[in-house]
Amino acid sequence: MTIDAIMRTAPVIPVIVIDDVAHAVPLAEALVAGGLRVLEVTLRTPAALPAIRAMKQVEGAIVGAGTITNPRELDAALEAGSEFIVSPGLTETLGLAAIASGVPFLPGIANAGDIMRGLDLGLDRFKFFPAMTAGGLPALKALAAPFGQCRFCPTGGISLENAPEWLAFDPVLCVGGSWVSPKGAPDKAVIEALAREAFSLR
Repeated sequence: MTIDAIMRTAPVIPVIVIDDVAHAVPLAEALVAGGLRVLEVTLRTPAALPAIRAMKQVEGAIVGAGTITNPRELDAALEAGSEFIVSPGLTETLGLAAIASGVPFLPGIANAGDIMRGLDLGLDRFKFFPAMTAGGLPALKALAAPFGQCRFCPTGGISLENAPEWLAFDPVLCVGGSWVSPKGAPDKAVIEALAREAFSLR
């Protein structure tokens, strides 16, 4: 799959922090059952890489790694089976490594210079991060105007309440949100309900 196809799979990409590998499969099963097939597991805990391996067993799940900041982490995420890669920012070193690997790659941007760096590398799909503290929707509208070929996934401060406003902006293909995957032992019924609600946003 291309990063564009991944971004268009569902309106919300769950941003997942896993502290206990035992939580990974039940969480993934509930999210996929609710329609959210694209799962971003952030590399913020020791359980993240084993969780990616476990979640890949869930039928229908498209499992990727987030919070990738350098080629070493990229390699570890790919070895764990990540189907896409998300980074909080964009460096030429990471960008070149991701492109060379052939993995669908969604780098973070927060300003015009970031976008131009991405375009220089041949990238035009970006995560706008941290979305709310980087100026919110008005900032993204201003940024998107000179870069008509670019499409975005805002992440950081996105909620069920404000997601529809972001999704109504044409250059936004999806949003990233943690509200659909609360930390701790997953209550499958609750998470599936949250996922269904998020899936219905578009």
